[in-house]
Amino acid sequence: MSGNALYTDLSGYYDLMCADIDYAAQSHCVHRLQQLFGNSGKRHLDLACGTGPHVRHFLDAGYASGGLDINQPMLDRAAQRCPEARFARQDMCGFEVDEPLDLITCFLYSIHYSASIERLKACIASVHGALAAGGVFCFNAVDKQHIDNASFVSHRAQHAEGQFRFSSGWYYRGEGEQQALRLRIERSVGEQTEVWHDEHPMVAVNFAELQSLLAPYFDVQVLEHDYQRLAPWDGRSGNALFACTKR
Repeated sequence: MSGNALYTDLSGYYDLMCADIDYAAQSHCVHRLQQLFGNSGKRHLDLACGTGPHVRHFLDAGYASGGLDINQPMLDRAAQRCPEARFARQDMCGFEVDEPLDLITCFLYSIHYSASIERLKACIASVHGALAAGGVFCFNAVDKQHIDNASFVSHRAQHAEGQFRFSSGWYYRGEGEQQALRLRIERSVGEQTEVWHDEHPMVAVNFAELQSLLAPYFDVQVLEHDYQRLAPWDGRSGNALFACTKR
């Protein structure tokens, strides 16, 4: 499989793929960042929302929350999870909203799905245009200069259709503006194992480049990638959380 095919064909397994993610901790952390750096408003949009688990947490925290994604099967599942939310099939690199928002999020490194620097610029501009005064844009990112091509993370999950093992890792060839997210999914039923491989093209930036792209639009706080505590980025780690307040 290639491109977005895996997510289209296996959208029903997406929540299994993300079973090790603490959505509650991530959502609560960003809520705190909105209180610290934002206008304390409650109008929220989640970019690349997938099946809507973050939207669910923001709704439960009292936000008027919604999401957008380019994948309709994901949005269908998100609507089932969050029937009171509004979802739209839109490209995060060029989207429109009906009213200004107070908080826009993009979790799970999905900002990299912009796939090129020009599209990343367009995403940042779209977010800025959609935010109200003092609104906040929160996302996490990986620095291309810190990618270990040999590093993969994996977890297992049991499902009625078999036992699954999900593995993912970043790949950067050392130059240029593209990196890849490499995925491997194994499904075992009895003695038989079925394997899917996928590779998603992602935009590659270092954090200095990313801050430069954000600077014309936002006051930027770069934090350690730790949803349990808020601490400034140490300048060495390859993952960070960005909290960007609209100027």
